[in-house]
Amino acid sequence: MDVLVTGAGVVGLAIARDFALRGHSVIVAEKTGGIGNGVSSRNSEVIHAGMYYPTDSLRARHCVNGRRMLYAFCESHGVPHRKCGKLIVATNDLEQAKIEGIYEQGIANDVEGLSYLTGEEARALESNLFCTGAVLSRETGIIDSHALMLALQGDLESAGGMIAFHAPVERIVQNGTGWNVHVGGAEPTEIAVDAVINAAGLSAQALARATEGYAQERVPPLVLAKGNYFGGLGKPTFSRLIYPAPVDGGLGTHVTLDLSGRMRFGPDVEWVDHEVYEVDPHRAESFYASIRRYWPGLPDGALVPDYSGIRPKLTGPGEKAADFMIDGPGEHGLVGLVHLFGIESPGLTSCLSIAEDVAERLSA
Repeated sequence: MDVLVTGAGVVGLAIARDFALRGHSVIVAEKTGGIGNGVSSRNSEVIHAGMYYPTDSLRARHCVNGRRMLYAFCESHGVPHRKCGKLIVATNDLEQAKIEGIYEQGIANDVEGLSYLTGEEARALESNLFCTGAVLSRETGIIDSHALMLALQGDLESAGGMIAFHAPVERIVQNGTGWNVHVGGAEPTEIAVDAVINAAGLSAQALARATEGYAQERVPPLVLAKGNYFGGLGKPTFSRLIYPAPVDGGLGTHVTLDLSGRMRFGPDVEWVDHEVYEVDPHRAESFYASIRRYWPGLPDGALVPDYSGIRPKLTGPGEKAADFMIDGPGEHGLVGLVHLFGIESPGLTSCLSIAEDVAERLSA
């Protein structure tokens, strides 16, 4: 097949690589001048284990399978990563019930390396921690997401695929045997292909609405959840990632580490109606309050504004978190077309498994 993938984020690159390795002719159309300039470059760079998501959901299946695939890929391709582990902590009875549920969900999802710890056992691992109980996830890790995307790009190009930069896809039109993809930019053009995969992240819904013959009622809402991050000054206090019990819209303001050991805090959840990436320094007040619940010794003045990202959610405040939505020919009836919606966390962890899923849907 001649295949066009929209979006050179981590999921789009993984999908394009998968198709190229299967022997197809692949072009990635990316509207910016580089890879990973959207959602993929603005996250926690965490390899998730898979214990948060309902059993048999796409998020659970792809996170667990994708995490195993991702560790193997990192080893074979020299992508910097570290399986540092994570503690999900409770500081009161309500949170205790939440993390017990997460532990049980992880067992149901076939997540390896989980243990339930008392507060004393958790503090023996991380002496600066305060908690009444914790779930230890040994399979959680951190990754250099840009190195991952470069490795995916390398495989794609070695297999004969290519990326067209500054190539925004504006319209997708049926041509009888496949699709004509209208690309804008400085030199507008039209490309005829057999299959189109929409992995455009925050632009996925707009592109789906610009797809001829695709039922508009199938396009889900796009809800923007901004996540702000603050950096930590000084030496790292923890050797593992520290996550509180989840909150509405996210996993709570947690402590992550980069591969150099620097601590980062976030993301929080700020519901917004347009893309805005500036980090308001005043949000530090809520960060201090959240973090001190499990790290009482966080010093004043230790947090500095860092960066932010936008999660392309399908549900809003107070609503149950939606699953990934992968809408292929088996669902909508149009040959050679897949739209991906709501690919937020754990999208990075899941990228290789999602790619395999998409390829199989177009091969069925």
